[in-house]
Amino acid sequence: MTVVFDRPKALLDVPTHYCPGCTHGVIHRLVAEVIDELGILDKTIGVAPVGCSVLAYDYFACDMYEAAHGRAPAVATGIKRAVPDSVVFTYQGDGDLAAIGTAEIIHAAARGEKITTIFVNNAIYGMTGGQMAPTTLPGQVTETSPYGRDVKTAGYPIRVAEMISTLDGAVYVERVSVDSVPNIIKAKKAIKKAFEIQLQGLGFSLVEVLSICPTNWGLSPNESVKWLRDNMIPYYPLGVKKDATTGEVK
Repeated sequence: MTVVFDRPKALLDVPTHYCPGCTHGVIHRLVAEVIDELGILDKTIGVAPVGCSVLAYDYFACDMYEAAHGRAPAVATGIKRAVPDSVVFTYQGDGDLAAIGTAEIIHAAARGEKITTIFVNNAIYGMTGGQMAPTTLPGQVTETSPYGRDVKTAGYPIRVAEMISTLDGAVYVERVSVDSVPNIIKAKKAIKKAFEIQLQGLGFSLVEVLSICPTNWGLSPNESVKWLRDNMIPYYPLGVKKDATTGEVK
C-alpha cells in the first residue's frame, strides 16, 4: 500500500493537550515537516515558551529547552552561541513574545542572532483563561476587556512582524495564517525559508502565524476561522514584511 500521509519523524506520536479546534497542532506539524525535509532533526534544538504551547517539548522529537516566560530568544541566543552548528528555534505565543518577552525578541533581532522564531498570534492570552493580549484587536471582548478593547486606555495592538522588520539584524520576516489549505501551504513555505536563512548563517528570521483560539474566543472552530479572516487578517495583513536576501521590505 502506498503511504500518502504520515506523521513527521520530528513530531512524537503522543496525544496533545490543545483544545479542540486549536491550530497549534497544525503549526507544530508544519515545523516538524520542515525539520524532516531539511534533514536537520539531529542538530535541531527548540525552545518552548510559557503559554498554551508550554508543553511543546513533549511533542517535538528534537532536543528542547523550556524558557522562563518571554525569555525564549535569550535562551536560544545562548544555545546558538554555545553550539553554533545547531539549528535553534523558538516557538512562542503572543502573550509570551509580545508582552513580557518584548525586550528579548527585539534585541535578539537587533543583534542579528542566527535563530528562527515561530510566533503564534491568536489575539488573546490562552493558557491563563482568555485575557487581553498585546495583539487583541480594538473592540475585541476578552476576560479583561468585557466591553471590548478600548484603545484610549489599552492602546493599540502591536504588529510584531512589521516592528521586527525595521531592525537591521532581521533578515527574513513574514506573516502567514493557517485558516485554509492554501494558506497552510504558504505558511509551511515561509517556515522552511526561515530555517534555511539560519542554515545559511544569514541572521535572524521570524514567521508570525495567525491562529485561532475557539475556547477563549467563545466560538466554534468554524466560526473562529471566519472571525480570523474577517477581523485578524485585515488588521494583520499577510505576506513578506522583510526579505534581505531579495531586498524586499514592506
